[in-house]
Amino acid sequence: MGVEIERKFLVRELPHDLSVYPVRLLEQAYLNFTPTVRIRHDQSAALDKYELTYKGKGDFSHEEYNLPLDKDSYEHLLEKHDGTIIRKKRYMIPVGKYTAELDIFEGALDGYRLVEVEFDSVEEEMAFIPPPWFGDDVTAGGEYSNARLARGILPVQKSLR
Repeated sequence: MGVEIERKFLVRELPHDLSVYPVRLLEQAYLNFTPTVRIRHDQSAALDKYELTYKGKGDFSHEEYNLPLDKDSYEHLLEKHDGTIIRKKRYMIPVGKYTAELDIFEGALDGYRLVEVEFDSVEEEMAFIPPPWFGDDVTAGGEYSNARLARGILPVQKSLR
């Protein structure tokens, strides 16, 4: 990929009838937090993918590189993870020309909800107007990053639920 440009929001209310949207089951674990190195198993009706990801620093945009893994490599690396393994359902919801990725967490973070939107440019990112079901924009500061959640550092000011 190279650079990821995104914004992250809390969820004010869930969209009606989530069953109509494609869903992916994600399991991800962190091998390192600074810099961020994670492994992920991404599974849906049409996909069963394992990958290793490096993410650079930055709130609204950052370097990101994904490398494919096979199942055996993923399982070997999973034994070496730090923090909590994150498990979540990711619903892919159209929002205009974009796709909102609604994450509903399971396991240790059961019930937590966040939504992210990725963009092709910083200009698009800054011009984006979120739909009413989105909550507060929590992109800045990294308080709601999956890496922080995996480390057990939960935000205190706002709820993810």
